[in-house]
Amino acid sequence: MLKNIQEWTLLLVILGITGVFGNSLGYDVLPLTAVPGMIVLILICLAGFILHDLIPINFPSIAYISIIGVLVSMPWMPGSDMVIKWTNEIELLALTTPILAYAGIAIGRSWTDFVKLGWKTIIVASLVMLGTFLGSAIIAEIILRAQGII
Repeated sequence: MLKNIQEWTLLLVILGITGVFGNSLGYDVLPLTAVPGMIVLILICLAGFILHDLIPINFPSIAYISIIGVLVSMPWMPGSDMVIKWTNEIELLALTTPILAYAGIAIGRSWTDFVKLGWKTIIVASLVMLGTFLGSAIIAEIILRAQGII
């Protein structure tokens, strides 16, 4: 378990540094302002991973992370004001870029396994991605027109 914690910590720190850098470039938030919020997010993620590993229930780690995040930001929780203040300095889109890049690298590493599934799988995956993109674009178009933004 110690090895897992070390690997999770390393990965989360790398994503955190990248997120703080992206937050600074894209949203003009000073890195020193964003670091406390990123440390809080890293600790919440790490606690969720550890709980997932310790509790023998088939419950996804993202659920543990979400529950911990909600709990530490509840108004009755000591220090929640600081948690909210610090994490408000982190923009969500600044975090998605490194996470999606990591996911892309993970998929790229197993591309040979994906190809072994056959050409039909590649066609289905491409159609699913195309459908998701078009569906998202249509929904965005409808909502933006309804709000009068476009």
